[in-house]
Amino acid sequence: MSADGILNVHKPTGKTSFEIVSLVRRLSKERRVGHGGTLDPTASGVLTVGLGQGTRILAFLAEAKKRYRAHVRLGIVTDSYDSVGRVVECHDPSAVTKEQLEETLPTFQGTIQQIPPLFSALKWQGKPLHRWVREGLVPPIKARPAQIFQLKLVDWMPPLVTIDVECGKGTYIRSLAHDLGQALGCGAHLDGLIRLSCGPFTLEDSLTLPELQDAFEGGYWQKLLYPLDVAILHWPAAILGETREAPIRYGQALPLNGRDKAGERCRAYSLAGQLIALLRYQPQTGLWHPEKVFSQ
Repeated sequence: MSADGILNVHKPTGKTSFEIVSLVRRLSKERRVGHGGTLDPTASGVLTVGLGQGTRILAFLAEAKKRYRAHVRLGIVTDSYDSVGRVVECHDPSAVTKEQLEETLPTFQGTIQQIPPLFSALKWQGKPLHRWVREGLVPPIKARPAQIFQLKLVDWMPPLVTIDVECGKGTYIRSLAHDLGQALGCGAHLDGLIRLSCGPFTLEDSLTLPELQDAFEGGYWQKLLYPLDVAILHWPAAILGETREAPIRYGQALPLNGRDKAGERCRAYSLAGQLIALLRYQPQTGLWHPEKVFSQ
C-alpha cells in the first residue's frame, strides 16, 4: 500500500541528500521518494522528503522561503566557497569590525545578483558545473538574481561570524559568504550551514536519523507523515461538489465564482475533505485548469 505525504528529516553533516532519500526509500519500501531541496554534505538541517504522491508537492517546497544559520570564516577564500575547497587566498581579517559587518549586511538584502559556485550541481550544457571544473574547464557562468528577505548577525567571534539568512529559491549561501568576504575586503568562505526551516517545516519539528529509524522499526512511521497540502496551506481553497469533482479528476477545467486572478493557484477539495487537485487560473480561457490531480 502506497504511503503519501512528507517527512521532515534532520539531515546530519556528512550525509548527502540522496543518501537520506535512499534510506527512506529502503525503509518505507515506497518506490516514489524525493526531496524538496538539496543540502550539501557539509550542511545539516531540514530536508523535506516526499513519499508517493507527496513527491508531486516537492516542487512547491523548492519555491518556498528557507531560513539558514551560516557560519562564515573571514580571511580565507576557497575555490568551492566552503570549508572543503582548496584555499586560494589568505588575508588578515583583524581590521574588520563588528560595526563594519553590520553596515555591510543590509547591502545584501533584497534582490541581489549572485554568481553560483563552480563546485555545484547547477548544470551547464546538461552536465553539473563541478564535473566541468574537475575536467579542467571553467564554464561561463552568469550572475543571476537571488532574493534575500532577511539577513542578521547572530554571533561575532572573529574570524568566525554567524548570520541568519532568510532567502528565496536558488540562493547559494556559499556565494553569499564569498561575496560578503569580498565586500569586507578580507575574503571569506562558508564554514558551516544549518537549514532552520523550509516553508512550514522547521528544525525543531524535524526527525533525526535515529528517531526516523526507530519509527520505521516500531511500525509507526506513517503517523509522522505530513499531509500533502501542508506545504501550500497559504493558497486559497475551493470545495467541490460531486458534479464538479469528476471533471477535475479527468483533467477538465472549470470556472470558480469569485476567483479570477491570472497565475493564481488554489487547492481543490472534495466534500469529504480530500485534496483532489491543484488548480491554476488561465485568463485566456477564464477557467481554472488542473495543474496536478491526485488519485483517490
